[in-house]
Amino acid sequence: MIDSKIAGADSNQWVMGLRSRNRALPIICLSEQADTQEVIGAMRAGVSDLLQRPLKTAALMASIRRLCAPAGPMARKLALVEIDGPLAGDDGLIGDSAVMRELKLMIGRIAPLPATVLVQGETGTGKELVARLLHQNSHRSGPFVPVNCGAIAPELLESELFGHIKGAFTSAHHLREGLFVSAHGGTLFLDEISEMPLELQVKLLRALEESKIRPVGSDRETSVDVRIVASTQSDLATLVRERRFREDLYYRLNVIHLSLPPLIERKEDIRELTDYFMTKTAAELGLPVVRLEEAHFKNLEQHTWPGNVRELRNVVERTLMMGEFASQTGSLAGSSGGVESESAYPLEWTLEQVKRAHMNRVLEACGNNKSAAARALGVSRKTLERNLGREGTRA
Repeated sequence: MIDSKIAGADSNQWVMGLRSRNRALPIICLSEQADTQEVIGAMRAGVSDLLQRPLKTAALMASIRRLCAPAGPMARKLALVEIDGPLAGDDGLIGDSAVMRELKLMIGRIAPLPATVLVQGETGTGKELVARLLHQNSHRSGPFVPVNCGAIAPELLESELFGHIKGAFTSAHHLREGLFVSAHGGTLFLDEISEMPLELQVKLLRALEESKIRPVGSDRETSVDVRIVASTQSDLATLVRERRFREDLYYRLNVIHLSLPPLIERKEDIRELTDYFMTKTAAELGLPVVRLEEAHFKNLEQHTWPGNVRELRNVVERTLMMGEFASQTGSLAGSSGGVESESAYPLEWTLEQVKRAHMNRVLEACGNNKSAAARALGVSRKTLERNLGREGTRA
């Protein structure tokens, strides 16, 4: 353990020197209440865990338990979170590929820290699962509260987040506390943060900087203790350059960045994932497990998986319901999600015309189900509706 007050201003340099000699040695740093930049600096230097003064025995023991193996010497790599099985109600972070091992390592390192986290990844890669793991290992006593910023009408999202007082607007017949208050002491997961309206981004930034919110219609602020984990499948840096996302909010959210790999970049995990989903889903559906042959796994490994892990889970579920690895396997190797191929679009079409036509094709293939089409396309339902400009399809 290092006391930054004793080590002085060069404590991070001292840690880096120690880490260069022994990369596996767990290092706990004791300091005054650190701001975000100090936390990030300590992490980059190689600190395994950061505790605040005055030191509490319970906090120290919890840190040691995270950093030490159940038996044996203190030679465990940093604060790797123990994931012996799936979280209650969720699928576990399955896979032992290099990228997944690094992801689990990072989750373990940053979960106990107070900094905001931005999770980026394609649809179906498990962004909410990562957010739940961050909360589960944060030692925060409050609840985990998720909200999809693209699934709520823009005019209602402010009230959903910050609450409203009675009579704030026409339909405000009762007081509503909002999700920030619901997540007090815990974690608020802002899924698809890129879909949040610009005018609401200003208010979110203030809430993050001041740890205070103002319900709609109120002239009083309420203090909240909430850790924010945000996710996006978009490139927020690009949206900032296009002035579609606030730069100041981007930097406030992107204190720690976690990038989730698409399934195509970790195909060595497909067999383990398939076995896991097969066993789990068979138990849930009350169906016998379908034994897959080597040719079936080769078929799965050749697919491009535009829907990532979620798509693989759906393939396993269909296989179980059909009782065999049947007709859908023929489409796996050459398709991009089950939509039959057609001739190319006219060369004179603009990119916007091609995008709109493709969205229409996918929507029709999904039986005009906007939610299913949005999942297949890897966009939010709001983005799909905005591009098509149609509201009359089925939910």
